[in-house]
Amino acid sequence: MLRLSRRNFLKLTGSGAAVGTLSLSPLSHGQQPDVRPTASGNTTLPYPRSKVAKLADLNINEPFYFTYPDDRSPCAVIRREKAIKGGIGPQKSVVAYSTQCTHMGCPVNYDKDAGTFKCPCHYSIFDADNAGQMVIGQATENLPRVVLAYEETEDTLYAISVDGLIYGRQANIL
Repeated sequence: MLRLSRRNFLKLTGSGAAVGTLSLSPLSHGQQPDVRPTASGNTTLPYPRSKVAKLADLNINEPFYFTYPDDRSPCAVIRREKAIKGGIGPQKSVVAYSTQCTHMGCPVNYDKDAGTFKCPCHYSIFDADNAGQMVIGQATENLPRVVLAYEETEDTLYAISVDGLIYGRQANIL
């Protein structure tokens, strides 16, 4: 009776599965893969530069809603009274975040008294003054931060990228 160890069994079955998968791939039938050329060494996707708002139009501690990087990604920009972590603008007081909870994608609401985003579905709370850090609740990730640029000559805020993964996506750029 031949005895086969668990390790050898897994090696044999894994090899067989790999060979079977390769035989079904388009490359084995002479088709070319759909490969788009990218810059050599490029590790990030090209985010669009998108106008968000004029800084003068933002009220202190009132959210201004916009979408970024596409129309299916709701976000909010907040102008705080003081300089905050990751803030931009003359007083370093403006930040922006995705408004989809990182737990289940529910829309978060800004609580201007507490300076936090709150999820009504499962009660996660995120700190707007501390890079969208998850404070309490079911979420395990911080809110994705929308990276902003400020053009002083135009007094305009631009969204230029996202730091963190937007809920429900494998990549922020679709």
